[in-house]
Amino acid sequence: MSPEVEMGLYVFMLAGFLGFEVITRVPPLLHTPLMSGTNAISGISLVGSLVVAGADYSTFATVLGFIAVTCSTINVVGGFMITDRMLKMFKKRQEIT
Repeated sequence: MSPEVEMGLYVFMLAGFLGFEVITRVPPLLHTPLMSGTNAISGISLVGSLVVAGADYSTFATVLGFIAVTCSTINVVGGFMITDRMLKMFKKRQEIT
């Protein structure tokens, strides 16, 4: 295995562990703002994946770009659905008279 691949795997595992540790320590009150920030980052990923998919690099890059567009779109839509559901929990219920 090349040193670049080893370093990439090391960074990926470290980022995964660190991300898990950070997310598990977030208090429930901060989940909605955190989700909004995550949606913004996912939107940036979507734009980047659209650029890669639309550029004429190679067939492999286009396929990877399409997969990235699909995953980013699912992530953005799911994030907004979850954020909307969480925000509905804080709305006052209307009483039926």
